[in-house]
Amino acid sequence: MPEIPEIPLVMNPQTPAAKAAIGFKWNDTVGKAHKLGGTPDWIQGDHTPNCQECGGKMTFYGQLDCIGDDIALADCGCIYVFACFDCNETKSILQSY
Repeated sequence: MPEIPEIPLVMNPQTPAAKAAIGFKWNDTVGKAHKLGGTPDWIQGDHTPNCQECGGKMTFYGQLDCIGDDIALADCGCIYVFACFDCNETKSILQSY
């Protein structure tokens, strides 16, 4: 599978509660790395997985950054999602600062 082109994702909260959940009191750079495709913006270094079914290197599908102070992943981390399009397998990896 060829690399998926990078598609930045912008949060667009639809309710007052969702708007209040976004953002960090002490850091305005965290929470803005949501995207599909491209290459992972690794926090702790490259951990691209291999498919458990066929053993091939999995394709980077996208990443989700933290949302806000009350909905943070580990210590302001990101979830990285990978897929094997031949075997229909997926794997996610969590990294944090």
